[in-house]
Amino acid sequence: MSTPTTAKPENPERSFPKPEFTDAEAGALEFPSSTSRSYSYFTPEKLRATMYEDVTLDVQPDPERHLFQGWIYGFRDGPGGYPKEWTALKSSDWHQFRDPNGEWEQTIFRNNANVVRQVQQNLANAQLAKAYDSWTPTWTKFVERNLGAWMHAEHGLGLHVFTAVQRSGPTNMINTAVAVNAAHKLRFAQDLALYNLDLSEVVDGFNGDIHREVWQSDPVWQGVRENVELLTAAGDWAEAVFATNVVYEQLVGVLFRSQLVMQIAARNGDYVTPSLVGSGENDYSRDLSYTRALFTMLVRDEEHGSANKAKLSEWLSIWVPRSIKAAQDLQPIWSQPLERVMPFAESFEAAKDGLRSLLLKDLEIDVPKELN
Repeated sequence: MSTPTTAKPENPERSFPKPEFTDAEAGALEFPSSTSRSYSYFTPEKLRATMYEDVTLDVQPDPERHLFQGWIYGFRDGPGGYPKEWTALKSSDWHQFRDPNGEWEQTIFRNNANVVRQVQQNLANAQLAKAYDSWTPTWTKFVERNLGAWMHAEHGLGLHVFTAVQRSGPTNMINTAVAVNAAHKLRFAQDLALYNLDLSEVVDGFNGDIHREVWQSDPVWQGVRENVELLTAAGDWAEAVFATNVVYEQLVGVLFRSQLVMQIAARNGDYVTPSLVGSGENDYSRDLSYTRALFTMLVRDEEHGSANKAKLSEWLSIWVPRSIKAAQDLQPIWSQPLERVMPFAESFEAAKDGLRSLLLKDLEIDVPKELN
């Protein structure tokens, strides 16, 4: 006799987890272009976003704007992401900053390639035209010693100031501008080094090795060297940028490049050096543009503007005396060329005028007593 079997249902129910649909926090929020087919998380500076804004702004996520779970990465012994505590200055919204130059990856390569191409063409044409034959021994000595020494200052700032802090800013927009600043300095230092090699080959009596000795031991350059080395030791990224681009560059950089070399080179039969040094001045003009925009934003911040001004004034009291000393130590080189356009006092006053104007008109900060 067979044992009866229990019949199984034809379609048994199977157990599956049931999905629960919820609004993702970022996707549920309203953004400037939420209803637009051209979607972005930011408000453009103008009616439409520029290529610079599209490829730079918000490339670096920020918990205050996108990452509601906090930073997804961090440092081993420190805070995560891009800490705002890396500078004493504060902003209600660091993402307001825009680089007036609109620098991003493509422009870095394009602009610097154009400068290098132009410099190389100028140097090649100078050799063909035998433009160096009119140089006097006095001017040759001036260039080999002083322009060669300046190469060390540019390289030190590019590598140990701007490259060192280009990761420290709280937004990608700021860091990109500082990285471009580093590229400018390093390229200009390289241009000076290549120029030194060219002159060593084509100018009779040109000593292409003396610049190292001048930078390390000549008393005239020790103030500049000390100033540069102290800048490399600045721990606050904003202080490093401010002390370099606002104070040092105005009182020392512009003084040497613009108020000395570019003023007297042609009078001494040299039409090549000004074209090279002029590229460095153009670099600084662009770098000063983003620096002015950044610190103007900070001193006009509704919540933190007053505190930021106080901190910048504190930094001025530290760095202005150092840069003034560096500039004054350079005074003897004004008497080295046979042909001079203006005395050191007039050149230095012009440099100080530039800094005073920047502080009063743009940053609205009281001028330190050392500049009066």
